[in-house]
Amino acid sequence: MKKQNTIPSDYLNPLLPVAQRVRDLLNRMTLEEKAAQMQCVWLDKAKTLVDEKGSFDLEKAKAAFGQGHGLGQVGRPSDAGGGLSPRKNAELTNAIQKFFLENSRLGIPVMFHEECLHGLAAVGSTSFPQPIGLGATFDPDLVQRIFEATACEARIRGTHQALTPVVDVAREPRWGRVEETYGEDPYLVSRMGIAAVKGFQGDASFVDKKHVIATLKHFAAHGQPESGTNCAPVNVSARVLRETFLFTFREAITKAGAISIMASYNEIDGVPSHANRWLLRDILRQEWGFKGYVVSDYYAIRELNERPDLYGHHLAEDGKQAAALAVRAGVNIELPDPDCYKHLAELVREGGVPESALDELIAPMLEWKFKLGLFEDPFVNTDEAEKIVGCDAHSKLALEAARKTITLLKNDGSVAPLNAKKIKTIAIIGPNADRVMLGGYSGVPNHFVSVLQGIKDRVGDSVRVLYHEGCKITIGGSWQQDDVTPSDPAEDRKSIAEAVQIARQADVIVLAVGGNEQTSREAWARNHMGDRPTLDMAGVQDELVEAMAAVGKPIIAVLFNGRPLSITHLSEKIPVILECWYLGQESGTAIAEVIFGEVNPGGKLPISIPRSVGHIPCYYNYKSSARRGYLFDDVSPLYAFGYGLSYTRFGFGQPCLKKQTIRPDESTTVSVEVTNKGMRAGDEVVQMYIRDCVSSVTRPVKELKGFRRITLKPGQAETVDLDITPEHLAFYNIDMEYVVEPGEFEIMIGNSSRDCDLQKVKLTVLKL
Repeated sequence: MKKQNTIPSDYLNPLLPVAQRVRDLLNRMTLEEKAAQMQCVWLDKAKTLVDEKGSFDLEKAKAAFGQGHGLGQVGRPSDAGGGLSPRKNAELTNAIQKFFLENSRLGIPVMFHEECLHGLAAVGSTSFPQPIGLGATFDPDLVQRIFEATACEARIRGTHQALTPVVDVAREPRWGRVEETYGEDPYLVSRMGIAAVKGFQGDASFVDKKHVIATLKHFAAHGQPESGTNCAPVNVSARVLRETFLFTFREAITKAGAISIMASYNEIDGVPSHANRWLLRDILRQEWGFKGYVVSDYYAIRELNERPDLYGHHLAEDGKQAAALAVRAGVNIELPDPDCYKHLAELVREGGVPESALDELIAPMLEWKFKLGLFEDPFVNTDEAEKIVGCDAHSKLALEAARKTITLLKNDGSVAPLNAKKIKTIAIIGPNADRVMLGGYSGVPNHFVSVLQGIKDRVGDSVRVLYHEGCKITIGGSWQQDDVTPSDPAEDRKSIAEAVQIARQADVIVLAVGGNEQTSREAWARNHMGDRPTLDMAGVQDELVEAMAAVGKPIIAVLFNGRPLSITHLSEKIPVILECWYLGQESGTAIAEVIFGEVNPGGKLPISIPRSVGHIPCYYNYKSSARRGYLFDDVSPLYAFGYGLSYTRFGFGQPCLKKQTIRPDESTTVSVEVTNKGMRAGDEVVQMYIRDCVSSVTRPVKELKGFRRITLKPGQAETVDLDITPEHLAFYNIDMEYVVEPGEFEIMIGNSSRDCDLQKVKLTVLKL
């Protein structure tokens, strides 16, 4: 159907203000056209837009969208036909866009969205470390550069919106989605979220066609589900909700201008987020002044009723009523496929939803289609897609990120780094030694370097490299595969015996263990689980650890995992432990560089590692009454938030306040001199924690409120200044007012959250 409109229209005039163009377009739209803008196709594109090879299918498109009403979004075009190359991806988005421009009455372009958790989740795209690993870098500038690169790779393929970043605060290690977060601390998560949004959106002008809309998720409190199971209710107080879980979203909106929000699956105080008017209207839009748009999580509006074979919230008796609830709450568009929002036009005609409610929700989505330039310049350059996606510059950035992620948890006897000149044979042992380890929501990068390959590449012919799997964690499988098959313990024990024989031939052992992409992942269906009631390493890995330790050779353990694991046994037996999380496509290269001392590890833990599942919650910013102790066990975490060693030694001078006394509306600065007292250059993360000593409501024993990662040469010293502003001292008082209360504050400076690693100074806030 060709456009019938031939009279020049305000909405087609790029010289007019966007607000005027939006008003004009809304006034021209029929009810069906408005409803279409609030719908998306993803899996349905195989039936409506593309053929089995992933190419655009004109006949399918005409049959599905021949009425000319248009469409709001198309989800994940990159996965069409089982996965498209950058060029084919760009060709497809161009073809779909051309169809809707020419075959909808008003020529409204579609928007394409993709998953971009740690790089564009598509064939050929660069794969960076998982967010939990990026959190370990404590480097917001790096995160911004990573998502600038990701945005560029996405935009050149035709993408306009990234369903990223995740700014959930992870307070439940049993939860399989911990890897998608930046950790347990709201301040750290907020700084990384701000950096990610700035990377994705740039200045939000989108004139360079190198940026995309960022989507903060999951709003809200998704990171502390009851029982650790995905989508379960979140039971927290209003004060904790605001200070911990809403804080990260507010910061990314007010300080970085995030354009889109994804509502969360979970309920808060009995109200699922997709039906929560208080959350999506009162807090998000009225209190914070959010002017963007809210997308639903996949199938979450249906869950207000009942999602077959999964669960339902039962607020709605059917999909039609669920749609009304979501519209009233303020959900602008339903993802991923037409379902409940198919009833919108009918609801308006019946009086269940006013048409003005649709206008209100459509307007910001149209606004950003105009601001993205889709009405004037909607197509992408297919030649450029091949040049930019997965390019060498982005690979180098991925390697830099992998290097900065690796966190040294233990180095007894200075076993690491290894001197290749003193080693004749090295044994690489373990289920994660020669496996692609990218984590969830990953694309298919052009290459992946395993631990085994990275070490082989590093030592060449100078060192004999032996390998044995040792044992398995699961049988084959991937993140996407539903069924998970545990390994056979009997077969694993035979394999361990073989690995021991290999290890005895070596001078040193590198042991690659932990979890894999099946043992920690998003649980999205009853037959696709990823949450666990234990934090132990799966299978017989502890037996492998025991057997390797008994060989009596120096051992370096390399951990891959999407969430903290209770590695007490490993920590007791193995002298060197490197926490790697998921390092992206350059995993093995970065690990080899660290093992052999070319790179000095400087990562810090973005989440505490508990001693056992019985030690959770174990986050560092607890209340003073919460960690009194356990019978027969230590109450502290095995490794604390902010902790990480180095191959060199850093000394901290006495911290000093620029002003020791301030008013509630004033700021000051704390300064500390940090010196590299060792023989190697290295990175240190200077961390500032604050405690309100006496307050109208109980406060955490300490809260991270500032940090900076620095690089120092041997003998070099640097003075680090960290600002202390009213927002670092404020909290919700007894009357739920966000204020700075007068009194004394402890300012703690050091290189981890442990008391033994911190020095304190007192700041006094005067009464006005």
